[in-house]
Amino acid sequence: MEQIEEQIIRTEYSELMQKSYIDYAMSVIIARALPDARDGLKPVQRRTLYDMYELGIRYDRPYRKCARIVGDTMGKYHPHGDSSIYEALVVMAQEFKKGLPLVDGHGNFGSIEGDGAAAMRYTEARLEKVTQEAFLGDLDKDVVDFVPNFDETEKEPAVLPVRIPNLLVNGADGIAVGMATSIPPHNLGEVIDAARALLKNPELTTRQLMKYLPGPDFPTGGIVVNQDELPGIYENGTGKIKIRGRVEVEKLKGGRQQLVITQIPYPMIGANIGKFLNDVAALIESRKTTDIVDISNQSSKEGIRIVLELKKGADPENLKNMLYKKTRLEDTFGVNMLAVADGRPETLSLRQALEYSIEFQYDLTTRKYQTLLSKELEKKEIQEGLIKACDVIDLIIEILRGSSDIKQARACLVEGSTEGIRFKSEKSRRQAAKLCFTERQASAILEMRLYKLIGLEIQALLKEHETTLKNIAQYEDILENHDSMTKVIDRELAKIRKEFAVPRKTRIENGAEIVFEEKKIEEMPVVFLMDRFGYARVVDVPAYERNKEAADTESRYVIPCKNTDRICIFTNTGKMHTLKVLDLPCGKFRDKGTPIDNCSNYSSSEEILAGVCCMEDLKEQRLLFGTKTGMVKLVPGSEFITANRTVAATKLTEGDEVLTAALLEGNEQAVLQSAQGYFLRLCLEEIPEKKKAALGVRGMKLGEGDYLEAVYVYCPRTEQTIQYKDKTLTLSRVKPGTRDTRGTKLRI
Repeated sequence: MEQIEEQIIRTEYSELMQKSYIDYAMSVIIARALPDARDGLKPVQRRTLYDMYELGIRYDRPYRKCARIVGDTMGKYHPHGDSSIYEALVVMAQEFKKGLPLVDGHGNFGSIEGDGAAAMRYTEARLEKVTQEAFLGDLDKDVVDFVPNFDETEKEPAVLPVRIPNLLVNGADGIAVGMATSIPPHNLGEVIDAARALLKNPELTTRQLMKYLPGPDFPTGGIVVNQDELPGIYENGTGKIKIRGRVEVEKLKGGRQQLVITQIPYPMIGANIGKFLNDVAALIESRKTTDIVDISNQSSKEGIRIVLELKKGADPENLKNMLYKKTRLEDTFGVNMLAVADGRPETLSLRQALEYSIEFQYDLTTRKYQTLLSKELEKKEIQEGLIKACDVIDLIIEILRGSSDIKQARACLVEGSTEGIRFKSEKSRRQAAKLCFTERQASAILEMRLYKLIGLEIQALLKEHETTLKNIAQYEDILENHDSMTKVIDRELAKIRKEFAVPRKTRIENGAEIVFEEKKIEEMPVVFLMDRFGYARVVDVPAYERNKEAADTESRYVIPCKNTDRICIFTNTGKMHTLKVLDLPCGKFRDKGTPIDNCSNYSSSEEILAGVCCMEDLKEQRLLFGTKTGMVKLVPGSEFITANRTVAATKLTEGDEVLTAALLEGNEQAVLQSAQGYFLRLCLEEIPEKKKAALGVRGMKLGEGDYLEAVYVYCPRTEQTIQYKDKTLTLSRVKPGTRDTRGTKLRI
């Protein structure tokens, strides 16, 4: 056995990776994520529709299980998993996503509110009539190229013979590698009108085409409110379309009114409808509006109907503006008209998208009529042979009776060969020698039945021949005359428009910019209360005064403030979280309140609250920070005036944590207590003032294994006490000291 010589190919690793990644990216772009500019379909959609056509699941035949369609498509044409095929099938059947549904679904195919379709084993589908006639109708006429499938056991069309600019009609969305496409759907009738106009006058500009196609037509309706920006979007193929939902005002008994949302922005379909309802509820809970008394989603198969019931005397126009401003009832659709054109990704303008479709129509029509002409020429050849045979039928019968086999008879008809054939006379032999039928004519003569010799049948043959000659003349005129072919394409587009066009759903206008002025909140004094479990609430001052003893006893923090203030929460991890007083429930004294982690970024993992204060109180004061490792510092309160919900309040070393972040009035002292019982009293002059991002300085020198257990703020010349080892200790007993000393060990 010969030893195979080892071959080592040396290459630069970065070059190999770059080439491999580019190959992968282009594969995803061309063969997976982007639609073709000619038929407006991605490969998975094209393969699914073709497979349904091959399985005979037509619009006028019974539905078939989606599992059968998906399995057949995956096995023959699309070996990338059943989920992508079924998802494509479902989307093509959802009338709230597609301007022109291509699949007729039977069963649960999901809802506009984001409910998923049932499993493929439960649902059934078949082709829509428009799909069969305008997408797959000419596949039998050799109008498109067929290419081998993934394992070269089947043939599949490289593109479907779509007779409409489907890229614009149904739009597309997809994410490739390094690029994405987002094309809005348009009205079928308007797209065909624009295509026919460009067909008749190829010099039309994008702006002129927009007289026929004024903008997108979303299946969910809505109102496009930036009409003046649309020409630029369609010229460049990119931009943002601003859409609003349609809101109607209905009057109720008793002088009350309700807002009814009957159409929603296209990007709002799915889970965003639920988010919209939650956003409206949040506006009510946060008291941004008090005019909405009830929300109900009454949507059904008949359409969207979201009802907001208003209290008497409410201003519906102001509320409508608030919904547009504060929720997704006004949204944007990002346009990026990227498609595969001539084998490469290209961002198309409206005119270019129509041009690619029209150019494709000319290719389809040329190939279609070349095929039809070829068939008519074959028919003409056969018909002429049969007509000629009828004139010499006696001679042909004599040839057939005198021949020993069909090969001998065929040779006589085609070449005039009479060798071996028995004739009744020499005259017949001489006449037979003059015969010169074509092979195709000879086959037709040999297969002709005797009833064709009846006079009426001969007349029908002559009439059919006359029709064939007319067809040939017509087809040749279409193929040779550009204007004739244009008329044919125009006629087919008009026919599709007449049968399948529907009225526009989306209104296009230049909407006024929404102006919504929030009602100014009346500023009033309140008291912030938070218990040891982290539940916070706000009560008005009279309620606090009536229950002062219970409030001070039961609450861990009691902070007088205003309803417009922000509360600052300092945690042991060195963070400061803020929450708006307005976000807290303001009710009766015995109400439970809400956990602070529901209205701030505070996490329950931050176990110890180092301090809580009102942001307004920070402006003119300082904070004392003390940490477990003995670090102390003073920080100006102005450092913590921020609109952010969370900031770093101090810098900590690994394993350290904040023990206190106490608000100072000016003449206090700090008392540090270690775990081993050492106490140190410091004047504020001993502690330097630093920025919040600073680490601080060492306040107490700690022994081995010792750490700070508590930091107290002591007011001199007072009998302030603390609990230490189950006994009461007066802080005035602690001797004053200097910073960075061990302090005094007290014996109690």
